[in-house]
Amino acid sequence: MSKLSVQQDNAGHRERLRERFAQGGLEGFHGYEVIEFLLTLAHPRGDCKVIAKQAIKEFGSVRGVLDASDGQLMGIEGIGDITASTIKFARALIDWYYHEQAFGKDAPLGCSRAVVDYLRVSMGALDRERFSMVYLDAQNQPSGVEKLFEGTLTSSVVYPREVFKAALAHKAKSVIFVHNHPSGCVDPSEQDRQITRDLVLASSYMDVTVLDHIIVGADSHYSFADHGLVQEYRRQAAEFQESRRRLS
Repeated sequence: MSKLSVQQDNAGHRERLRERFAQGGLEGFHGYEVIEFLLTLAHPRGDCKVIAKQAIKEFGSVRGVLDASDGQLMGIEGIGDITASTIKFARALIDWYYHEQAFGKDAPLGCSRAVVDYLRVSMGALDRERFSMVYLDAQNQPSGVEKLFEGTLTSSVVYPREVFKAALAHKAKSVIFVHNHPSGCVDPSEQDRQITRDLVLASSYMDVTVLDHIIVGADSHYSFADHGLVQEYRRQAAEFQESRRRLS
């Protein structure tokens, strides 16, 4: 096949992909076709199918490709820095979408599901533990989220003083703590329970309410509030304060 014939065949294949997407979105696409379609944005010409299939083989899924680092992506033959940047841009765009859904001016009042979705999407696939805090106003409407601490594969160090310093600086009336487990297992460790207990106790001395502590993984999340633990820690904090009052 001549070079011209190959170029024409590639152009025809790209056009067919675009037509399929225009008619039905990504429904019916194979995983490699999703990546192939994305790669055509970075490769004006040429066959992207082989690269896309290799990427899916290497990382296992579309999500795996999007979550891969620049270095990992450029380990695939045919993926350079521009192509890797295109893939990472697509991943960042997903985060942006979910962030606006949770915190944008048109976000539904009290839409906790949207907040959890954003936290899971933006933090669930990280390879290091990160501790962040969601700020809420007097109507319990999420007003923003901030990364406070970042740690290792298995832990992050959390300083209650810095946590509430940030909460007060944002004039938050209530907060939700969130951190990720890179292992994917969202069950809380004893350290997770202890730091949550300490933070709830510290909050009892301030005009800030702890609503929840959420642990996120790539596919699931764990809510301390849903399991009754935040309420239990509040009760313990109230008992502790009462015992101190009686001793004073």
